[in-house]
Amino acid sequence: MRDARWFAHRYDPGQDAFHFLPVPRAEHARATFLTDEYLQVGAPVVVRRADAIAACPQPAPIHFVFHSAFCLSTLVARAFDRPGLAMGLKEPTIFNDLVGWRRRGGQGPDMAEVTNDALTLLARPFQAGEAIVVKPSNIANGIAPALLALRPDARALFLYAPLRTYLASVAKKGMWGRLWVRTLLLGLLDDRTIDLGFSPRDHLGQTDLQVAAVGWLAQHAQFGALATRLGPGRLRTLDSETLLADPRAAIAALAAHFDLEVDDTALDEIVTGPAFTSHSKFGTRFDAAARAGEYREATAMHADEIEKVAIWAEAVAVTAGISMKLDAALIG
Repeated sequence: MRDARWFAHRYDPGQDAFHFLPVPRAEHARATFLTDEYLQVGAPVVVRRADAIAACPQPAPIHFVFHSAFCLSTLVARAFDRPGLAMGLKEPTIFNDLVGWRRRGGQGPDMAEVTNDALTLLARPFQAGEAIVVKPSNIANGIAPALLALRPDARALFLYAPLRTYLASVAKKGMWGRLWVRTLLLGLLDDRTIDLGFSPRDHLGQTDLQVAAVGWLAQHAQFGALATRLGPGRLRTLDSETLLADPRAAIAALAAHFDLEVDDTALDEIVTGPAFTSHSKFGTRFDAAARAGEYREATAMHADEIEKVAIWAEAVAVTAGISMKLDAALIG
């Protein structure tokens, strides 16, 4: 428990136990996400929850990067993987386990206690003095208020892509992107976080990009309300275009929000380093110009559908009282 290389990967409510995998820091950097698909997974070490917590050291400060997908959130988590300063955790599977358990209405240990213990285990630093910056999958957005309530000293960012950029991202992924947004919709319905005036039956008559827009609006509404409730001292918002337009200012502001001391030299290293110059999933060279080119191509190919759905979503947002640009902006 005192060795951060033993990563808290899964939670099993049936055994009330955590599964640990050996994940060295270099493997964190290599893996796109902390999931079975990307980790070099061996047999886990299974430890009863009570035993794990009894042996756990004092946790480090922990902060969160919540997101609505396709918005450079993995880039941000990678940017804060700096030995001695912070460790960036990219979509730990343990949050998905907690959400799945909650959605199934599972019985057993108290969920707040288990979630608190999971956060304690995730907040074991590789080096003394490091903070933890964790980017959950957006599957976990439904428990974001609980995570922040359990860690009153934690600060958070909600990162999102502008609607048209988001729709272009979905469209360019083809069938898999369109299936993913419908899976996301099912989860949002299970979490009861959609309040846009539609019935579940209505969604069957909506196109794939309309469903994508519904998911974007629902997440936007959730974090807009959460930002208002918590205030800018705890939750800030940022869109991906602003991040790319001035990455140095965005990272500097986010480091200050997370109470991390990042000097000019470190800022220069971050914005010229692999987080901003290589593809988060494939490791190939990929910068802001390449990203812009991809989106131009996807937008041109699906321009008519994207524009029609965007106009429809903007009308839905007006009816539902949702601002398309969120308050509590990190910069700008």
